[in-house]
Amino acid sequence: MNILDQLHKEWLFFDGALGTMLQAKGLQGGELPESWNLKYPERLLSIHQAYLQAGAHVINANTFGANRLKFDNVKEIVQSGVRIAKEAVSLSHRRDAYVALDIGPTGKLLEPMGDLPFEEAVSIFKEVIEAGAAAGADLVLIETMSDSYEAKAAVLAAKENCNLPVFVTMIFDEKQRLLTGGTVESVVPMLEGLHVDALGINCGLGPQQMLPIVRKIQEISSLPILVNPNAGLPKQVNGQTVFDLGADDFAYFMKEIAQVGVQGLGGCCGTTPEYIEKMIQLVKDLPFVPNTKKDRSWVTSYSMGVEIGPKPLIIGERINPTGKKRFKQALRDRDIDYILAQALEQEDAGAHILDVNVGLPEIDEPSMMEAVIQRLQAVTALPLQIDTSDIEALERAMRIYNGKPMVNSVNGKWENMEAVFPLIQKYGAVIVGLCLDEEGIPDSADARFTIAQKIYDQAKEYGIEPKDIVIDGLAMTISSQPDGAIITLDTLRKVKEKLGGHTILGVSNISFGLPQREIVNAGFFTMAMMNGLSCAIINPNNEAMMKSYRSYLALMDLDPQCQGYIEAYGHQDVIMESSQDTISLFHAIQKGLKEEARQATSKLLKEQKPLEIIDAHLIPALDIVGQGFEKGTIFLPQLLMSAEAAKVSFEVLKEQMPQDSSQGKGRIILATVQGDIHDIGKNIVKVMLENYGYEILDLGKDVDPQIIVDTAIREDIKLVGLSALMTTTVPSMEKTIRLLHAQKPDTKVVVGGAVLTQEYADQIHADYYAKDAMATVRYAEEILRQ
Repeated sequence: MNILDQLHKEWLFFDGALGTMLQAKGLQGGELPESWNLKYPERLLSIHQAYLQAGAHVINANTFGANRLKFDNVKEIVQSGVRIAKEAVSLSHRRDAYVALDIGPTGKLLEPMGDLPFEEAVSIFKEVIEAGAAAGADLVLIETMSDSYEAKAAVLAAKENCNLPVFVTMIFDEKQRLLTGGTVESVVPMLEGLHVDALGINCGLGPQQMLPIVRKIQEISSLPILVNPNAGLPKQVNGQTVFDLGADDFAYFMKEIAQVGVQGLGGCCGTTPEYIEKMIQLVKDLPFVPNTKKDRSWVTSYSMGVEIGPKPLIIGERINPTGKKRFKQALRDRDIDYILAQALEQEDAGAHILDVNVGLPEIDEPSMMEAVIQRLQAVTALPLQIDTSDIEALERAMRIYNGKPMVNSVNGKWENMEAVFPLIQKYGAVIVGLCLDEEGIPDSADARFTIAQKIYDQAKEYGIEPKDIVIDGLAMTISSQPDGAIITLDTLRKVKEKLGGHTILGVSNISFGLPQREIVNAGFFTMAMMNGLSCAIINPNNEAMMKSYRSYLALMDLDPQCQGYIEAYGHQDVIMESSQDTISLFHAIQKGLKEEARQATSKLLKEQKPLEIIDAHLIPALDIVGQGFEKGTIFLPQLLMSAEAAKVSFEVLKEQMPQDSSQGKGRIILATVQGDIHDIGKNIVKVMLENYGYEILDLGKDVDPQIIVDTAIREDIKLVGLSALMTTTVPSMEKTIRLLHAQKPDTKVVVGGAVLTQEYADQIHADYYAKDAMATVRYAEEILRQ
């Protein structure tokens, strides 16, 4: 029996905290754990043996952080780690034990939020995977991922460079979100679309805190589920990191998680072999239940999952050059800001998904599609529908898309299906199937239904499930085909009743060539929804269409207590007293539109002084965004894009400011502590603080405590911000704080990072714990206000 067979038939137990065990054997703060593969292989061997003796089936090679951002000899480090783990398995004489090539995050944010290109991330992971597979790893375990985009890069690297099973576990916080805003509803469908073999959650939380997240994963995922919590929450005792759950309590809560319906269990930070052994003793005799298929269809972005089926969805049609002279010119001029504005208008109007079509004969469509998809995902959380007949444009867009998109479209032509379906199979998507084939568009509902069935059957050959197919019954204008609406509605009904399938229409096509088209469109839209329409491609800015939609939801009990209807029509529009320029600057910063921010700021400068604009417009706009981030209504990509727009505005203002008035509000040191090369959190905080007017002395990552102290003394710094992602580097943070308090007692220290909690921060004597970037800004305002 191989590991996948076991995962589907009986419990699969994972090992625990390699980092914790290495520290117990002498790993020093700031020392790279993977270097022990060459320095102390016998110590690693004993750790692996201890977990195997505890009953673990899967042990992780010591390769979590082994990549070229840390090591020049990646291949040697990785292959040594895998060989040591394989030796432990061999010595155990167990046939049910496996070695995982353990892959953690790079420590960097990917573009456009950060500076690491997507394909560079794929390349970094590829190097590790090739080395680990060659050394004989049994599976690839991609773990502790806080960014779905980086997880996708790692999965593609694994799928493209080895034939090993691929497991992925993400790190969610207590708000059930990733660092970059992802949710269970956005992440699980993406990973399933990429055809990973198992998925789940690890690190960051103890089993009690993970339980509600696990329940949500179980509701959505059809794949085996893995759960590897920490031994509770961390704290410091006598300079050592410990966790608040003992082995018995950990095992108790893991038994409860096992009964939710998961298939793989193990541990993360703080879980020694004792924890794993006691967990296995409590769980191994419980009935094993394989996960069940979930017939739910999801389209996702980096932070939002939209389910097709519970009620009709609106797909905004405005990002399309057809019949739009201004849009065509924007494509020729590569004016992507205009396209972004179209997207945000549709989002505000109520669209659930945005169609993206940038096809124009005289432009490079693949390049434009790739650029537009990336930029759109930086300013809107709505999922996207990639709308193109260019196969190269389709693949490039699907590859860099952060989530599980819709794709428009495939049709019943064999040549077309053979070109499109392999891409859907590789990257995952909900595919729109057009009811036409080599003979054109049939003039009967039965013939269109036959093509729909053909698309279903051929998709099955590529492993594409019916839930990921949405059939377009094709709305033909009634001005030239009088029975066109009847045929289309009959097709919708047949697909729903006979296939149990989802449907979609470009609704406005029905009225082409007629006067007062919205009258016909709105009536047809209601009729289509009554006949099973799942998704409508319309202009959400068209009030007649949206009135039809909202009234239908209210009438069909799809709008609880008519809340959506009342929200849309129950009050008069509020007329803002501010000037249009002020509204534009607020809009540009809130939506992250850099060019609009530049233009709006230039206009305001004709009437107001730079400092007035900063105090009255720029900072308040950032505050609104920051409040949304703290409440969980705005997410990291949007926060960073808003900060970038504010930065553009500030640069325009600075050119007009007197030299003495352009000084910042104070200077702050930021650093990632010694031994930690993860600078995601630090860089996010830096962007936000700079946009609030602070000067940042960024000392980088893996910074020696004395360097931080010496810099604070030399520059007379009143506030230092320290970041750590790994528990193994928290002692370095504690040492830095101790030195600062001793040698520069008037300096305050704010700390943050994935492993920190308020209790933990108190125990290492930090002056303030910042749970996110905006909390750091608020503390800086308190400490350094003039």
